[in-house]
Amino acid sequence: MNHLTVLGAAVLTAIAPLHLNAQVRYEISFPNAVHHEAVVSVTFDGLSDAPLEVRMSRSSPGRYALHEFAKNVYNVRVTGSDGKPLGVTRPNPYQWTIPEHGPTVNVRYTLFANRAGGTYSQVNETHAHLNMPATFMWARGHDGDPIRITFHIPEGSQWKIATQLFPTDDPSTFTAPGLQYFMDSPTEISNFAMREWTVTANGASHRMRMAVHHLGTGQDVDSYVAMAKKVVAEEIAVYGETPEYDVGYYTFIADYLPWASGDGMEHRNSTIMTSAGNLARNAMRLLGTVSHEFFHSWNVERIRPATLEPFDFERANMSRELWFAEGFTSYYTPLFIRRAGLMNDDQYAARIAGAVNFVVNSPARRFFSAVEMSMQAPFVDAATSIDPTNRNNTFISYYTWGTVIGLNLDLTLRSRYSKTLDDFMRMAWTRYGRTEHPYTVEDLEQTLGEFTGDAAFAHEFFNRYVRGREVPDYTRLLAPAGFLLRLRNPGKVVLDRVRFGYSGGGAVIQSNTTIGMPLYEAGLDNGDRIISLDGSPVTDRSTLARILERHKPGDTVSIEYEQHAVKRTGSVTFIQDPSLEIVTYESQGMELTDRMRRFRDSWLGSRAN
Repeated sequence: MNHLTVLGAAVLTAIAPLHLNAQVRYEISFPNAVHHEAVVSVTFDGLSDAPLEVRMSRSSPGRYALHEFAKNVYNVRVTGSDGKPLGVTRPNPYQWTIPEHGPTVNVRYTLFANRAGGTYSQVNETHAHLNMPATFMWARGHDGDPIRITFHIPEGSQWKIATQLFPTDDPSTFTAPGLQYFMDSPTEISNFAMREWTVTANGASHRMRMAVHHLGTGQDVDSYVAMAKKVVAEEIAVYGETPEYDVGYYTFIADYLPWASGDGMEHRNSTIMTSAGNLARNAMRLLGTVSHEFFHSWNVERIRPATLEPFDFERANMSRELWFAEGFTSYYTPLFIRRAGLMNDDQYAARIAGAVNFVVNSPARRFFSAVEMSMQAPFVDAATSIDPTNRNNTFISYYTWGTVIGLNLDLTLRSRYSKTLDDFMRMAWTRYGRTEHPYTVEDLEQTLGEFTGDAAFAHEFFNRYVRGREVPDYTRLLAPAGFLLRLRNPGKVVLDRVRFGYSGGGAVIQSNTTIGMPLYEAGLDNGDRIISLDGSPVTDRSTLARILERHKPGDTVSIEYEQHAVKRTGSVTFIQDPSLEIVTYESQGMELTDRMRRFRDSWLGSRAN
């Protein structure tokens, strides 16, 4: 994700410790692909006498948590230009230090790779799906050295190469101006289907490419690309121009395969999109990733938080701005699909309702703000741990909270200032994106004040909804567009939002109970088994549903349960199900006025047409 440009690479090269003919050369081959192995060779040329510190990354552009990529590296061999072994020390699990060496050092190793997603790599007989930090070693102090890489394609495989790396006259060899760009350049090598088209904006034309590795038909790809074109056009219409893609084009790299893992990861001039779903059945769901990741080519890749600049491959990367960088992108994700005419108003209402419902009803707002939730990304962004957490009570994803902040700001700007979030994003693009000047939370507040001409409003908005923990009155905000926010199940009672498993003659709670919900207030938690409720045995889902159906909010009933091998009794007071939904006025027989229709059309209607 790091936004290092070709010019930036030249500057970095100029200030880095330079050595004559310094360069890095990679080669990768796949002689044991059936067992998910690749053989990697990296040669460092033009070295000084200083010890060479070669490392595997611990983090990856677009990911904020640690991912210890060194764990899948073995058979490491280090030699000089004469092919003789060099001495190596291991100061930590991620590093190989060569204290004494000549001007050239070669490191050769085997990589095990078997997860196709945005963070890891996968090698098998169908493809080589490469995330660079998960695949390639690099050397400290050589960030600015130019890079050349050759991919050795298995003979007879018909594999091709899709990447944002710079091509050469050799179709198997590519270059990068330095480490940051190289690490930000995922690569798919397979017999993929390629589709290309041209977009024109602000008098400039740019190529779009979509490389799809899948098991479906060519017609599946054509239909999918036709939808993607419409979404891409709507996104370009917001900014009025595309970024200047360094390599001359933007590449969507898609792996829709049964052995792929669901993910999407933005990069400067490309994106990786992976799923076990297929185009025949899951095209609309997969299109959401296209919408989200392409918007990142403006927001995140160039409108970039200062906290992620430059990207650090040795530690977790924490940012205060992910509610904007990821969350506002998530707000736009279904909006572009709606503007493209690929979903209707009712479907769009259902999409935004999920985020509003979650944030409004989450107890986590009492603990952290949207800024503070952003700072927790190293703990939650595809991070793994053994010990249980209390995330359902203490965490709201910055994607989700940022979505509703974006909705709040867009509707507020439209009603209060006759401006739009599109206008604000264009201003952010002009100020921070086109110039590639990194921003802070404080910068965004100042920009909003200048955009509205109302610094007091901007300060209040950020204090209440960004640095604070409030949510606005979404019923009021949505009404001018003819959308109704209401209870999803009025009059219905709820025990909790937990999962239940039914065994041993009872309902076993399978997740932490929720603060403020009846089970939590009654003292029950994860692992407890409910034996009976209101005197009736709870043996399966239907019996529990029947018990709940005969009660109303405020009723107090007995509960018998087992907790840590001890049978206990107590009482539970039911509350009304607080779940919310958003529906269109017309679907409820309510009048959709001409004014409401104009407001809605200005919000949800196409910008590209």
